[in-house]
Amino acid sequence: METLQATFFLFVFVPLVNPAPPLQQESLQFYEYGTDVSIGSLTQQDYEMQSKDIRKDGTNVSLDTSLMLQSDDSQLDVPPTKDTNLPTCLLCVCLSGSVYCEEIDIEAVPPLPKETAYLYARFNKIKRIAASDFADITTLRRIDFSGNRIEEIEDGAFSKLLLLEELSLAENRLVKLPVLPPKLTSLNANQNRIKSRGIKANAFKKLTNLAYLYLGHNALESVPLNLPESLRILHLQYNNITSITDDTFCKSNNTRYIRTRMDEIRMEGNPIVLAKHVNAFSCLRMLPVGTYY
Repeated sequence: METLQATFFLFVFVPLVNPAPPLQQESLQFYEYGTDVSIGSLTQQDYEMQSKDIRKDGTNVSLDTSLMLQSDDSQLDVPPTKDTNLPTCLLCVCLSGSVYCEEIDIEAVPPLPKETAYLYARFNKIKRIAASDFADITTLRRIDFSGNRIEEIEDGAFSKLLLLEELSLAENRLVKLPVLPPKLTSLNANQNRIKSRGIKANAFKKLTNLAYLYLGHNALESVPLNLPESLRILHLQYNNITSITDDTFCKSNNTRYIRTRMDEIRMEGNPIVLAKHVNAFSCLRMLPVGTYY
């Protein structure tokens, strides 16, 4: 009778140990949505409910003690290492023409594969963009440098990127805009330090595909000149704009002129009172968002 009981004891408890060591089960935390309890913690509770000892290599080790030791090991603080000297596609993620170099503390644009079409280099420590960074990359269609420390961009850095359509320079330290590529459809330069003298008079004139222009939270004293007819969205909120003219958006010598594509202009947070410049909006289908009194 004692032999049968011993056999039954082994049959019940061996499956609890064999599927996976407790360390492996605790190292991965899976969470059920809508609950505050992780599956990993439930697994630990199941083991802790067992009070039997396991004999292993001639030594009695309780499941509770084993879990405690493994928990201590799993909480060791090992600082992550970031080797910025690695080849680009080891340091970043390269996938089907896209290069993802986000939050890896790089201080310069890394060498890119020649077939790169999309570059995401957000939230790094890049301070400067040189013309040589993209000299051989003619396939780029989208570049995102949001959240860096960029203070300077050489004028030739983007001008030769004939396929570039989307460019984000938001949340940097720019005081002026570089020469922009001809097929650009979207430019985001929100939250920089750009002043009106940092934007050339004809900066946007030849950008006949530009539909989205974001220049909010800068230091502009006036609305940029020669805005293209293709423009749909214009954000100028929270600058230092104090005045506009009848030719800023419209054409004072053509009372029949209408900007048919312009859907939104944001100018709130500027010191200008828009009601004093009613004629400046006569060609718009909707009045700009801002202060009127």
